[in-house]
Amino acid sequence: MSLAFLLPAGLAALAALLVPLLLHLARRNEQTPTDFAALRWLRQKPKPRHRIRFDEWPLLLLRLLLLALLALWLARPVLSGMHDTRPWVVVVPGVEADDVRIQTSEAGARMHWLAPGFPSLEEPVAAGTTAIGSLLRQLDAELPTGVALTVIVPATLQGADAERPALSRAVTWSVVDGAMPASSAKALPPPSLAIRHPAGDEHALRYLRAAVRAWRPSGAATPQIDTSDAPLPPSSQPLVWLVPGPVPVPVTQWISAGGVALLAHESAVDDIVMSPMAWHDAEGAPLVEGAPLGRGRVMRFTRPLRPEAMPVLLDADFPHRLRALFDRPAPAPARVLATDYAPTGGGATYPVAPRDLQPWLALLIALLAVVERWMATRRTRSVAP
Repeated sequence: MSLAFLLPAGLAALAALLVPLLLHLARRNEQTPTDFAALRWLRQKPKPRHRIRFDEWPLLLLRLLLLALLALWLARPVLSGMHDTRPWVVVVPGVEADDVRIQTSEAGARMHWLAPGFPSLEEPVAAGTTAIGSLLRQLDAELPTGVALTVIVPATLQGADAERPALSRAVTWSVVDGAMPASSAKALPPPSLAIRHPAGDEHALRYLRAAVRAWRPSGAATPQIDTSDAPLPPSSQPLVWLVPGPVPVPVTQWISAGGVALLAHESAVDDIVMSPMAWHDAEGAPLVEGAPLGRGRVMRFTRPLRPEAMPVLLDADFPHRLRALFDRPAPAPARVLATDYAPTGGGATYPVAPRDLQPWLALLIALLAVVERWMATRRTRSVAP
């Protein structure tokens, strides 16, 4: 445990301790001597030497203490080394708290849930998906160096990161029976395409219609098919542009505003470098290329939509690969065996912030100021300074 000052220059305020000393010394000149005629003929005796004497020394000491504490407050004192070194036991929500108390043999251990805020094990916490790796890294950074950490987890975890957490301390990883409930992922509805084609050319539409019917076997919805002069759909609805030649400016502006468009092989967009996407034929040649455009995304077939040029149009997998172009990326797997997610060492060590003493000094100064005012203004005092 050590005391330090973040602003040592504030100690210069200790020079103000001279003020109450001078004020108490000046009070001795408040009494003015008066000569009496009857005493003028008495023999004058030598005056005794004056000694320095302070009146009301309790009040003086209190004022000196107030100024000293104020100077310390200005210096911003901090105290390091006053940390709780008791071991920590954190439990993943879903594990029975009573079982944890039976298994834990460390006396005086602090027991908490591995949840935001690290609530005490006595508080009820709903079982569910938590960011286990992120919470472990946060706790490792907040705990002082040398504090033992035990983590009690069920056999199957939900909410794991893409990699095992690397911590700065050795962790006792205790696996118990049970599993966290799997998150219920909602199936996304299939996209509703808006198709624009040149007037008089509907050859490629048959393959797109068949793909949409495969997405919606009930046939409850059909793609919005119209010619190129029709109004553009909302930016939340994907667009398939089958018109050859340069893409009109309104379409590129629609994409830049956040739309997603799939262009035909004969369509062209100026000043955009396309990159191959993860859809290839049997020989490994890309079938679709794409690039970001503003806040949106533009894609383009690399071949004409004809079976002789693009045989995958007749494959049973074509509807699924076409839909994958418009679906949002699937979330990374978050369910893992607890034995495969045990933390590793080698993580960065973070110094624990020292305890700031300014708030406590401010409270003490306020209390002493009230006492000083009471002592300075009480009625029993003969003379007020």
